[in-house]
Amino acid sequence: MRRILIALTATTMIVGAAAAQTAETTTTETFITAKPTDVLSYNLVNLNVTNTANESIGEIKDLVLSEGQLTGYIVSVGGVLGMGERYVIVSPKAVKITYVENDKKWTAVMDATKDQLKAAPEFKYEGRWKR
Repeated sequence: MRRILIALTATTMIVGAAAAQTAETTTTETFITAKPTDVLSYNLVNLNVTNTANESIGEIKDLVLSEGQLTGYIVSVGGVLGMGERYVIVSPKAVKITYVENDKKWTAVMDATKDQLKAAPEFKYEGRWKR
């Protein structure tokens, strides 16, 4: 009986050690397929942003990515024909992006006023972000 217990314990230890030595392999996806619900950056850049009252409050000019994830939209606020405009970064959670099938166009809506966007911290294209 004692030999059986010793053999069983030894077997368990060997299997456990072998499992611990097995390197965990991870695979990285190289190619993916776009889903019908995905949005391309091309569809977002220069997209007009309206508020819930359907007033134009800005335009998406750029996307902020961090470690491969979308972390913000750079929105232009104010100005006429590019003169006097300033930029703010808006959280993607604050903007609802929708494709309107009947109109065949994208919309961006956020619950904010033009004044709220004008009062937001300004983003400047300088330093590492200089155009």
